[in-house]
Amino acid sequence: MIIRDARFLTSNSRADLCPEPTMPEYAFIGRSNVGKSSLINMLTGRNGLAKTSASPGKTQLINHFVINDEWFLVDLPGYGYAKVSKTSRAEWARMINFYLRNRANLMCVCVLIDSRHPPQAADLEFMEKLGEEGIPFVMIFTKTDKQSTAQTKALVTSYLQKMSEIWDELPRYFQTSAETGLGRDEVLDFIAEVNQQWDANAAAQE
Repeated sequence: MIIRDARFLTSNSRADLCPEPTMPEYAFIGRSNVGKSSLINMLTGRNGLAKTSASPGKTQLINHFVINDEWFLVDLPGYGYAKVSKTSRAEWARMINFYLRNRANLMCVCVLIDSRHPPQAADLEFMEKLGEEGIPFVMIFTKTDKQSTAQTKALVTSYLQKMSEIWDELPRYFQTSAETGLGRDEVLDFIAEVNQQWDANAAAQE
């Protein structure tokens, strides 16, 4: 997939105020400080499209970007640690849960996981909840440039082994680096593949 155009569209605190669900949508989410904004900028080839910050919890709204006038990329607030109040975290959780359950054009949730850390309860619990809700998702391991290939491979294997304890079928996963561009083509090709399914379904309904 070639990214010809990527632009910010709107931010909302309520899923029912999001843009009309006229195009396929992909939501990016992960624990705070997982490198989500940097990954979004790398995928779109637009530095500064998503705002990066050294302080966890920067993203506080449902942020929509439109890509090639063909699909939506959504930047969701992170889960887990952030320097905000418990009340704010609870509000974010309600907002995210309502969005995930009710967004009709949501094709896939991209769950970002820091490749430098062993399996984290927050990540495992969030993915388990997605599975229980029947919401499609993939795993995107970030920051692979911060360690050796062998270390990343070992971490990915540990996650897959941990998940296989409760999952009959494991989700697809990608290894990425916002610094080197690793995984960019693979993630965008996956999105293009799912977009074709959207187009096929839309054509069948005409």
